[in-house]
Amino acid sequence: MNMQVTKPLNTINAVISGGASGLGLATATRIINAGGHVTLLDINQEQGEKSQQQLGDNALFVQTDVCSETAVNSAVDQANKQFGAVNLGVNCAGIAPSSRVLGKEGLMPMEDFSRVISINLTSTFCVTRALANVMQHNTESEDGERGVVVNTASIAAFDGQTGQAAYAASKAGIVGMMLPLAREFSRFGIRVMTIAPGVFHTPMFDTLPAKVVEMLEQSTPFPKRLGKPHEFAEMVCHIFQNTMLNGETIRLDGALRMS
Repeated sequence: MNMQVTKPLNTINAVISGGASGLGLATATRIINAGGHVTLLDINQEQGEKSQQQLGDNALFVQTDVCSETAVNSAVDQANKQFGAVNLGVNCAGIAPSSRVLGKEGLMPMEDFSRVISINLTSTFCVTRALANVMQHNTESEDGERGVVVNTASIAAFDGQTGQAAYAASKAGIVGMMLPLAREFSRFGIRVMTIAPGVFHTPMFDTLPAKVVEMLEQSTPFPKRLGKPHEFAEMVCHIFQNTMLNGETIRLDGALRMS
């Protein structure tokens, strides 16, 4: 019987946007603990430096405006030079504002909509583009693989709530561009996947009233709790190791379907 060895996580050289906190930091921590290397891209310099110090010598922080093509290209090139290659990219940078189009204060300003699209969707494309550009030069594996990109959408891409028009549109765009990118990058041996998390316990939830958190927990069929960031990180690692996962969105939501 031909037993194939699973790709070890200590071979990961990752770039993680939004990596200084939340789901990005949890993913970085998982990779570092397994012996891999991580470059954190984040606009928050104070938090980024703190996270790099926490992660140790196998981590690099590069302050980056992920909406800037020049800044992203420079940061990915720096990661590639620092660790010799980049074979995993994880896009976690994003914002989640809520605003009605026809609000009490009048129409939602177009700049508010554009800002969400820019930070959530355009930046994901910008980072993915830069990652694929360096990954195409990697030495291929036995499967012909050179790299993996994992983007972060949301169940709002499918079950958007009132006030989430901009957010849901941005996340639906991430889901929509994944398959064309996976098809295009296939000739280079680069896979593209998307995770659509449900309600996860990130720093944002620490500011919510306990009743709101409890309501969100009870709305999840099973398990009746918020998702834990390390569960997102484990999914990223599984995607890296499972070469057959390509061009697909995985809902990580405990069967939550928002009404």
